Amino acid sequence: MLYSATINVMVKAARRAGRSLKRDLGEIEHLQVSLKGPANFVSLADKRAEEILYQDLAKARPGYGFIGEEGGTREGPDKSHTWIVDPLDGTTNFLHGIPQFAISIGLSREGTIIAGVIYNPANDELYIAERGKGAFLNDQRLRVAGRRQLNECVVACGLPHIGRGDHEEFRREMTAIQDRVAGLRRFGAASLDLAFVAAGRLDGYWERNLQPWDIAAGQIMLREAGGTISDIDTPGDALVTGHVVCGNEFVHGELVKILRKAA
Repeated sequence: MLYSATINVMVKAARRAGRSLKRDLGEIEHLQVSLKGPANFVSLADKRAEEILYQDLAKARPGYGFIGEEGGTREGPDKSHTWIVDPLDGTTNFLHGIPQFAISIGLSREGTIIAGVIYNPANDELYIAERGKGAFLNDQRLRVAGRRQLNECVVACGLPHIGRGDHEEFRREMTAIQDRVAGLRRFGAASLDLAFVAAGRLDGYWERNLQPWDIAAGQIMLREAGGTISDIDTPGDALVTGHVVCGNEFVHGELVKILRKAA
């Protein structure tokens, strides 16, 4: 397919960083057996991937700002455009050699996400979306699933872990939702959860306490696939609050009602 120059820049950067992560994943599998473990190695892999992304994106669009999970904010002279990047979403999966992780790149123009790329180098799945031009997985057009009965739906969630999140709040939410749906899933990479909803693999997804780089690319992916995404507690922007709920219009609405009642 023919994509815009912006998407081509994003895809090229994602694929180059992806090759680095895929090589490192092979090393992780060897490091699993060591007593010291692969945690330090993963941190290096993360930073290495972000630097590749920064170099490629800055070379192609030298004036744009850059927000990365590892390196923080790097200002550019063009204040209207900002890359929002997670070089390794699903770090814990990567740490354990689980091939469910991704590079996520969103492009913001004056506060609105206008393009997104999510790439899993482990299985070579490339998701792209551009405002007004649709969402695609490896050149196949994406649409959210059309189910309108929660008892037929599979819904993903984030799962708070040690030292993070309100565990009691999550247990209330999970209990309320698991009584209503066909299945719950926890995959461990927010960008891919959003992409899976866009692809119709999942019917819905919710998670709290995310960062902009977790959400930016997935947000436009979902909207361009016909989905609805918002903050959990208000009609506001999940990119701002970090609390995301999504699905087709019906599933989103039903999940919102259940989650707010459980709060």
